[in-house]
Amino acid sequence: MNMPLHGIRVLDVTHVLAGPFSTYQLALLGADVIRVEHPEGNDIGRVNDPDPIRSAARLGIGFIAQNANKRSIALDLKRKDGCDAFRRIAATCDVVVENFRPGKMASLGLGANVLRELKPELIYCSITGFGQNGPLANRPAYDHIIQGMSGLMSVTGTNEFGPTRVGTPITDYIVGLMAAFAITTALVQRERTGKGAVIDASMLDATLTLMGPVVAEWAIAGRVPGLAGNKPFSRSPFSGCFDTADGKIVVVANTSGQISALACICGLDAVLSDPRIANWKNHPELPGEVTPLLTEVFLTRPALEWERLFAEASIPCCKVRNVPEVLEEEQVRAGNTLLEVSVPDLGETYRLPGIGCRIDGTAGRVTTPPPGHGEHTTEILEEAGYEPDQIENLIDCGAAVAGSQLDRSPRGGTRPRNTEGAN
Repeated sequence: MNMPLHGIRVLDVTHVLAGPFSTYQLALLGADVIRVEHPEGNDIGRVNDPDPIRSAARLGIGFIAQNANKRSIALDLKRKDGCDAFRRIAATCDVVVENFRPGKMASLGLGANVLRELKPELIYCSITGFGQNGPLANRPAYDHIIQGMSGLMSVTGTNEFGPTRVGTPITDYIVGLMAAFAITTALVQRERTGKGAVIDASMLDATLTLMGPVVAEWAIAGRVPGLAGNKPFSRSPFSGCFDTADGKIVVVANTSGQISALACICGLDAVLSDPRIANWKNHPELPGEVTPLLTEVFLTRPALEWERLFAEASIPCCKVRNVPEVLEEEQVRAGNTLLEVSVPDLGETYRLPGIGCRIDGTAGRVTTPPPGHGEHTTEILEEAGYEPDQIENLIDCGAAVAGSQLDRSPRGGTRPRNTEGAN
């Protein structure tokens, strides 16, 4: 069965996290993603790994996590022949995705205007920290910078310890999702109009979208959101993160029914006689009174027991799990949330997240391993119309690098070719 983006071809000239993650979503949905890499194969995702075997193979954790189903061509875009090859390949594609600073691709003659003149129906997506315009457009940005700039850190943390970053590079991933969403939207539009599009996706914009509720708190109510700690957005006094006899739980009781059930289970029925409980949102002093009572009670049972008791009473609650624990959860396994990514060069198979939702029961599909550096250079150039002697000249002059030129397979292994998304 063909995947939804079967027949769509994507030229991916991205690096680090945001761009590769965006095109990975497209690849999991069947697109033929051609990854354009530097001839030296020095992408941080490939080589930045403490494990010497993965690093030597140029298959670091960051690369494995978001490059399955892609093909790799190594081109030197500082050379005219390399840029010429890029343009010829782009003319065979539906989408180009890049995440260089604004103006960089245009300076190489590879900007949206040039490529869309060659192919008007092309969809050109740029991913940056701050967007293509504005006073900060040319500033460098990583996830931590955007978390600070966007206000995300100002609502994450506690009064005791101050602002803190979310513990995953969330701004890279949210802009990657936004870009993938915009690309698929543009593909639908192209089906209707025949016209391509230029997409400007920024980490700052995407993060502000993610922060809609707290932005609205200021924009609508005029309140400056503060550090939320472990209280839910509702600020219910019967909610929070608590120690138990053997770990931590998170519990959120917002409705009158949930609060009554929680008080009953915890033996705090007397609390319900307080008339303020019925209208707790108007009594900000209540958490200071209720939290100590809950803190004492929750220490009397193990976390999973509290989770079970509250689940039976329809009270949202869970044990705070670490990553290994959640990956072993039956719910995660039952939902096909994780996909198996085989990496023959390392002799390993890993269970990694898919697209985060299911289409006709599948969260995407992995058909080929993350590519070796320049592994598909020759075949991609052939598909762009290059003759064998022309390919040999490109390689000889250093404008292109073929995978066989690098020792990238410390353990050997063969790679199947992904033909599902090819044109």
